[in-house]
Amino acid sequence: MEMTQSVVMDRENEGGEKEKGEESSQENGRLMLADGGVAEKGDPKVNSGGGSGGVSNGYPTSTVQSPKEGAGGVPTGAPRTLVVQQTSLDRPRETWSKKMDFLLSVIGYAVDLGNVWRFPYICYQNGGGAFLLPYMLMAVFGGVPLFYMELALGQFHRSGCISIWKHICPIFKGVGFAICIIALYIAFYYNTIMAWALYYLLASFRPTLPWTTCSNPWNTVNCLRYLSTDSNVTWTNTSTSPAEEFYTRQVLQVHLSPGLHQLGSVSWQLALCLLFIFTIVYFSIWKGVKTSGKVVWVTATFPYLVLLVLLVRGATLPGAWRGVVFYLKPDWGKLLSTTVWIDAAAQIFFSLGPGFGVLLAFASYNPFHNNCYKDALVTSSVNCLTSFLSGFVIFTVLGYMAEMRKIGVETVAKDAGPSLLFIIYAEAIANMPAATFFAIIFFLMIIMLGLDSTFAGLEGVITAMLDEFPQLLSRRRELFVLGLVCVCYLGALSTLTYGGAFVVKLFEEYATGPAVITVVFLEVIAVSWFYGTSRFCADVNMMLGFSPGLFWRVCWVAICPIFLLFIIVSFLAFPPEVKLFDYVYPPWTTVLGYCIGVSSFICVPAYMVYHLLTAKGTFKQRLLNGITPVPSGPHSDIIITHAV
Repeated sequence: MEMTQSVVMDRENEGGEKEKGEESSQENGRLMLADGGVAEKGDPKVNSGGGSGGVSNGYPTSTVQSPKEGAGGVPTGAPRTLVVQQTSLDRPRETWSKKMDFLLSVIGYAVDLGNVWRFPYICYQNGGGAFLLPYMLMAVFGGVPLFYMELALGQFHRSGCISIWKHICPIFKGVGFAICIIALYIAFYYNTIMAWALYYLLASFRPTLPWTTCSNPWNTVNCLRYLSTDSNVTWTNTSTSPAEEFYTRQVLQVHLSPGLHQLGSVSWQLALCLLFIFTIVYFSIWKGVKTSGKVVWVTATFPYLVLLVLLVRGATLPGAWRGVVFYLKPDWGKLLSTTVWIDAAAQIFFSLGPGFGVLLAFASYNPFHNNCYKDALVTSSVNCLTSFLSGFVIFTVLGYMAEMRKIGVETVAKDAGPSLLFIIYAEAIANMPAATFFAIIFFLMIIMLGLDSTFAGLEGVITAMLDEFPQLLSRRRELFVLGLVCVCYLGALSTLTYGGAFVVKLFEEYATGPAVITVVFLEVIAVSWFYGTSRFCADVNMMLGFSPGLFWRVCWVAICPIFLLFIIVSFLAFPPEVKLFDYVYPPWTTVLGYCIGVSSFICVPAYMVYHLLTAKGTFKQRLLNGITPVPSGPHSDIIITHAV
């Protein structure tokens, strides 16, 4: 609760000064004069109490000077302006301990598993080196402006993704609730992938990796270990590698589930792995950014160390050059395909991650005058370069696998998504010298790439709820975070069943993608068109000392909405054909997927209706009230009163 102090002074010509206004004592505060002077409470130069020249709560009155006392004096009887700054009775907002805590948290959030498995696959599928052109164009005109906008909004208004809307466009507050629901859906399936990686990590602590042989209890008669050294082995269409059988039959156990209609039992091994993952998550974020900002020094930097080690190792393998050529060889004809541009737009959007409430939350803990413009350019550049680097790490190894099997790289690289990491890359590692060491650091990297993204996603929800319900939750953060983590764990149980991989794929395709793109589309419309680009740029100018240029204004007003609308329309026009292993998703699963996606987005129109029904006045007044922002920022903490 903010406490406003109003001071009304009445200066009389015949004698000294007499206080007539009402006073509200404050523990902490200051009074600023219009001529720039600042008087602190308890100033020794000021007479405290009710005597002449003093205000009873310890602030000085405006000292009356005669014109003879200098040019800066104020004639007797002339009005002066007193500016009183508010102070808050609440605890001050938490801030980052160091600037690097913030930068590493944002980089750790933006650089996730998708940079390692999705970008390389999308790149070679859409023309190799030629794909970099649409990718960079989409980044410059779409991704980075959205990234910059969210950092600036969060830093200026110092609010989470729900309460920030009263300062932008109150009727769009449902966007914040939709973002929180989407973040929960992501937590339901994203952490399960880390549980798989933890299972692999624990299985790696043995001299012979279990996915290198066909003599294990889970192997079938079709299992075949096929490399160039095995001259007497013939690979057929029905053959499966030991790495594939370990992933599908031992880790996931999908052979025990016929599909989404019958998921089967929960795998207790994966349940324990996920419990361990969520335990790490809880103790990393339970105290706020002070603790998570320290953890990311490990989780955000260790993956880069591992990527460099794997890159050097991959570059020295036989056949590595075949993979690099396949990765980067440009196919300029692909640029005429709409699919390439759709994939480029979607990849840069999901890679940078605006719209998930995370950037708003992280930036809200920054100092007010932090240079978020430079932060946006640095972190988005690091993210894009990491994606490019990951391509070399993946494809040098794929080239090695193609060389060992005497087949084309395109045959080895036919799998995308988690299969690329857990089958193909795992098998390649198993056939390297010092396989155990490389397996351990690789799966540690996968876990850490996922962890800091989970920290960020949940912090976005936590900040939003604490800012929206401060009286209820601000002093109970640890309990609230515990409850949130428990909800995420229970929600993830369906992904731990024998058919859990089918659920993960369903959530990935339908529950988050279309909904979050639509939410960000509404966000950029609300900021650029309702709140106003001029007002937003004035806010940025107040923070940074300079206003965004014409390029950024045009991007926010026109290019970004078109960019997002392009992705939405393309998704609706070309719905993805969902398939996992040999299971083709039946039509009813598409309906289920869209229902899950709409369940979060429905918050937006629902809140608009609620706001219009509960507001007072005529319909026009309610509508105007719904699109009129409440001022925020440091200027809202200043009350100007005129003394006569």
